[in-house]
Amino acid sequence: MSDQSLKKFWKGARDGFPIFLGYVPVSFAFGMMATEGGLPFWTAVLISMTNFTSAGQVAGTSLILSGAAYLEIGITTFVINIRYMLMSLSLSQKLEEKMSTLARCVLSFGNTDEIFAVAMQQEGRVGTSYLAGLIATPYLGWTLGTVLGAGASGLLPLSLRTALGILIYGMFIAIMIPPARKVRSILMTVCIAAALSCVIRWVPWLSWISGGWSIILCAVAASAVVALRYPVADEEAMS
Repeated sequence: MSDQSLKKFWKGARDGFPIFLGYVPVSFAFGMMATEGGLPFWTAVLISMTNFTSAGQVAGTSLILSGAAYLEIGITTFVINIRYMLMSLSLSQKLEEKMSTLARCVLSFGNTDEIFAVAMQQEGRVGTSYLAGLIATPYLGWTLGTVLGAGASGLLPLSLRTALGILIYGMFIAIMIPPARKVRSILMTVCIAAALSCVIRWVPWLSWISGGWSIILCAVAASAVVALRYPVADEEAMS
């Protein structure tokens, strides 16, 4: 690696450090949740190392712990993580043209919401070295947090473990509230999905629907309603 590439890598690593700080407590909660649910320490860590996704990872692991079917787990995580396809398409327009296909495929693994936002805010094109550094630091934080959380679950008292479990819900709130306050369509999607979830949970003749299928139905239905209510014009979609 040349000196110039090394400088770009460390710049990306520095830019990713705030994400590192945010990922550690969230993945700590995930590690605790996974081991508290009965998964071995190494399994919890391996899930974080091979998935590197917050909402989809938590939902998928929760379904695994509840004994859900493979199809239910697969469709649920697909629906939750489908946004990464759109983010990757958008980020691909920001990358340097000389970046190889292999590098694009490898680095696409680390295209999380926060990394995508930081990369898109950079001036000019984003190169391989910078993006690798930007991904490396948050990935380390996500894995480290899982290691600490999974290891601490057997050491911390029950009352403290229960209190720390709220971090997972705090993560979802932190993801939803800021954009919902700015974009009416997002707010409507959240409200409709929440209302449908309550209906499925509390209406007796719908109680047979499992948690995974509930997520799928609520997400697809809410997105469809809002897409019809707030269509995006061709000109806006191309901008």
